[in-house]
Amino acid sequence: MRCPFCKAKDSKVIDSRSSDDDMSIRRRRECMECGRRFTTYEEVEQVPLMVIKNDGRRVAFDSSKILNGLIRSCDKRNIPMDEIMKLSRDIERSIRNSADREITTNKIGELVMDKLRDFDEVAYIRFASVYRKFADITMFRDELEQLLNRSMGK
Repeated sequence: MRCPFCKAKDSKVIDSRSSDDDMSIRRRRECMECGRRFTTYEEVEQVPLMVIKNDGRRVAFDSSKILNGLIRSCDKRNIPMDEIMKLSRDIERSIRNSADREITTNKIGELVMDKLRDFDEVAYIRFASVYRKFADITMFRDELEQLLNRSMGK
């Protein structure tokens, strides 16, 4: 790793540790020429993941869209942002761990709903009402009944 200060090519690793999200490694290095210290991050190279939209278009996966949907669903709930971000990372990890390099928006939506159902029932209903495009109160009631039956063990 080239030193950012003197541009020397030789440095040694002093300390290594996982980042907070366990998606990268933080390395503390010392330049063998000038003795100054600097930090580098190492990440796994990710193969691009494409999302197939309902109209057939393919776009690059954007994890911020999942996070934004979760934030809107959890609005005014007493849920710490750290937990919402952890859920978002968990959903992204599930998507990326599949062998497929393409995923439909429907599969992403269903995965988000599955995770939200156990995370927070109110956030789940909010997300479901937008995702499933509830047209009337009957659809809303049906989804609530399914959620109630599931929580009662039926």
